[in-house]
Amino acid sequence: MDLSNLKPAQGSVKSQGKRVGRGQGSGKGGTATRGHKGAKSRSGYSKKVGFEGGQMPIQRRVPKFGFTNINRKEYQGVNLDTIQQLVDDKKINDTLDFETLVNLGLVGKNELVKILGRGELKSKLSVTAHKFTATAKAAIEAAGGEAVTL
Repeated sequence: MDLSNLKPAQGSVKSQGKRVGRGQGSGKGGTATRGHKGAKSRSGYSKKVGFEGGQMPIQRRVPKFGFTNINRKEYQGVNLDTIQQLVDDKKINDTLDFETLVNLGLVGKNELVKILGRGELKSKLSVTAHKFTATAKAAIEAAGGEAVTL
């Protein structure tokens, strides 16, 4: 090693990039590589989100339709086969109310519950919920239980 092949450690020296707009003698003066006129040549320019070079942006081209009903009620569905599984696992005996569903983690404490008719119910149960489908209500009553609406 001698003075002719010394160089700084890898990564210790950063190249600062080209210095533009520092006079005509630098070769990068004048328009400072920004071209002539237009928004991109001005100071303070920042492109808006979704800007497509003056073409009509996609969020304005695509038609909007429909509406969101602010009074919509969302129900959390619980199917009959899920209830039968709870009976088989001996987690519920003869009644199934909202508090039990919350404790078992099937629904949240602020949700509305709707009992749905998938599967079949073999055991006699008193089920309490906010809503029932017609098939679910019929299946519960066919098994000898009762469907109580909150």
